[in-house]
Amino acid sequence: MSEQDKKQPADEAEINEGARPEAEAEQVASGQQDGNGVEDELAETRDRLARVEKALAEADLRAQAEIQNVRRRAERDVESAHKFALEKFAADVLTVADSLERGLATLNPEDEALKPAREGLELTLKVLLDVFAKYNLEQIDPQGQPFNPEHHEAMTMVPAPNAEPNTVIEVLEKGYQLNGRLIRPARVVVSKAE
Repeated sequence: MSEQDKKQPADEAEINEGARPEAEAEQVASGQQDGNGVEDELAETRDRLARVEKALAEADLRAQAEIQNVRRRAERDVESAHKFALEKFAADVLTVADSLERGLATLNPEDEALKPAREGLELTLKVLLDVFAKYNLEQIDPQGQPFNPEHHEAMTMVPAPNAEPNTVIEVLEKGYQLNGRLIRPARVVVSKAE
């Protein structure tokens, strides 16, 4: 082989060796790009994880708030049930008070023979009203007061020259409320302008 032939493969080897670092550089660069791709993917996964954690935290807060609302609603319902458990019973017992009051109205206070019966009815009515008060059942007696449609039921209106218009001039049946809730409106006669 000639020197030129010997030199040529040597030059090719140098060229190939010179190309190797470039190839290696490309591989390293592509490896870094692969590394960047992994890092990008990792960053994206972290972002997704952060969003999921945030969504779960918000969902947890909403669930806790809902549980708190349900608990408050249940407590309010139980309190209301305790407070108004006597409503139906109280409405039925009101007729006893009405009967005692009607009985007292029919007994002449001037008649000495009826005095013991009157006193007995008065005491019985007082005991019943005390029991009503014990259980927050209040009597509504609007005699002489302005008519209030929220607590009174007007049975009739009559001209009354000595009373202001729209005033209760007679109570036919007293009203009652249990813990502030109307059980029965007072049935009244209301004055009207002439």
